[in-house]
Formats: sequence, structure tokens, C-alpha cells
Amino acid sequence: MAILIVDDSADSRALIKRFLEKHGFGDILTAENATDAFALLGMDQPEGLAKNIDLILMDGVMPGIDGIKACELIKSHTWFKDIPVIVITANDNAETLDKAFAAGAIDFITKPIKQLELKARVNSALNMKHAIDQRKAREAELVKVLEELESVNRELSRLSSLDGLTGIANRRHFDQIYEMERQRAIRTGHDLSIVFFDIDFFKNYNDTYGHQEGDDCLKKVAAAAGSVLKRPGDLLARYGGEEFVVILPETGVDGAYKVAQDIRTTIEKCTIPHSASRIADHVTVSIGVVGGKMSLTDKPQELLALADKALYEAKSGGRNQVRVAEWCSD
Repeated sequence: MAILIVDDSADSRALIKRFLEKHGFGDILTAENATDAFALLGMDQPEGLAKNIDLILMDGVMPGIDGIKACELIKSHTWFKDIPVIVITANDNAETLDKAFAAGAIDFITKPIKQLELKARVNSALNMKHAIDQRKAREAELVKVLEELESVNRELSRLSSLDGLTGIANRRHFDQIYEMERQRAIRTGHDLSIVFFDIDFFKNYNDTYGHQEGDDCLKKVAAAAGSVLKRPGDLLARYGGEEFVVILPETGVDGAYKVAQDIRTTIEKCTIPHSASRIADHVTVSIGVVGGKMSLTDKPQELLALADKALYEAKSGGRNQVRVAEWCSD
């Protein structure tokens, strides 16, 4: 552990250094004044470039900046505050010692220096510094572990909101966002629209191409629909099976109808083969739309039920089309 001796007397520096080396302390630096000590510490450097010193033995009386003032200046730097400073003084009156401790010194040694006293006080100070370093290392490790845990929890939370197959929002996340957006629409008076759509004759698709191809089809449909949504607040979710849902905040029914038509045509342009469809040789979707103002008396499921009803009408009316349900808020 590195020790810095600061004393304007060359003889005192040599004596202290010799005593310390005799008792097994090897990494010893010396400075003849406070200014040199500041330079050795790297006080004018950024924290990462500061010299790693574990203990400072500071002469209390020196020309220029005395030891007590030097101690105060060193302790004013955050990255030096844990370095123990022992003041070496020939004047051990209460006033001097009070000033030394107020400046940040942890101990003092009176002159003339006694070897055993020096050894004992240095060992005590280094043990304290070692304990502080260990505590800080444990705290740093704990902070790192907590940050990693927080990162894992964020990732788990993100994954829990996604559909495992398509990578878009799942039903659980949709339910949460839908209620949040519904409440926001009530507060702000803005429109809220819902778009339901599902793949036409998807059971026939699975029966013809197999479930692996069916999964790939769901992924392609989700990607195509997602490419239509441009605003960060719009949400595409897998509602269940081959059925999807879109939340369009601050969007009236006319705007939602346009989005729905864009989704329908974008998916159709993918020309995903579907020989078992009764209306085309490629994958198509049927879509139901509803939207308007929300009120406190509206039940959360009413809007969804109307969107689902519009979807049913699109399917019963020939599929590969968009139908709009009439919404009358209370």
C-alpha cells in the first residue's frame, strides 16, 4: 500500500522512510512541501488519473501551505476524501489538534517520532483504508449487480409484453394499453379507434400447408400490418390465433378506416400463396373498424365488441374487405 510522506525537512523524511521500510512498508513516496504533494497526488488531474495513495503522513508545520491547510485542500477533492491523513507535529496542544481533525486528519504523531508508535498508527490507518476500499468495492459490485438485475427485469418485462411467435404486442399488453388509451381519451376528449382483423380461411391454410407454414404466415402478416403504422402511439397486437388488433389513439373513424384499408392492401400485396382460400389464390384479411369519443359511462368492452362485430360483418359479407361499426358514446 502506497504511503506519501510530506515534510520540509530532508532528515525527517529520510528518518520516517527508514522506519517504515524497516517494518516492511515498501511503496513510499516523499514530498518536501504541499505543492509537491499535490503534484504527486495528481490533484490537477481528472479522477481517473489521480495517484493511488493509501496514507499521507503530513508535517503540521511547513513553509508556504502548512500541513493542516494542505490536509484541508486534499480532502476537498471527492476522490481523496477516503485517504487517511496523519499529522506529524511537535505541537500537540488541543487547539492545534482540533484544527488538524477539523481539516480531515484522522490521527497525529508527535515529534520526536517513536518507531513503535509510528508503526502502530500507520498499521491502524492502513487497516482502516483497506476496510474502506473493501467496502467501496462491495458497494460498487452491489451497484453493478443491481444494474444488471434492473436490466434483466426490463428485458423480462419487455418480453412478457410480446407475442412469442410474431414479436408484436401480446393480448396482455394490448389490454393494458387499451385501458390506458381509453382513459386518456376520456380525459382529453380525443377520438380513439380500434381495428380488428384476421386472416381469411386460416384454418384451411394450416390444413393445406401445415402449422409451420401457418406460423410463418402469421409472422409475415404481422410484419406487413406493422409497416403501415407510422406513429409511436399506434399499437399492433396479436389478439389470439389468427386475429390481430390495432389501437389508434387520437384517431377518428375516417382515419382508422384509411389505416385499415392500407393494412388490407399491404397484406394482399405480399401475395402469400393460399390455394385453399375461397376468394383468392393468396392470403387476404377481413377487417372491422370502430372509433369515436369516449365517456365515463362507456364500458371498456363495448368498443371492442363493436369492432369485433364489424369484423364479423366483413367476413360474412364476402371477406377481404373493411367494415365500420357505428359508435354512439353515452
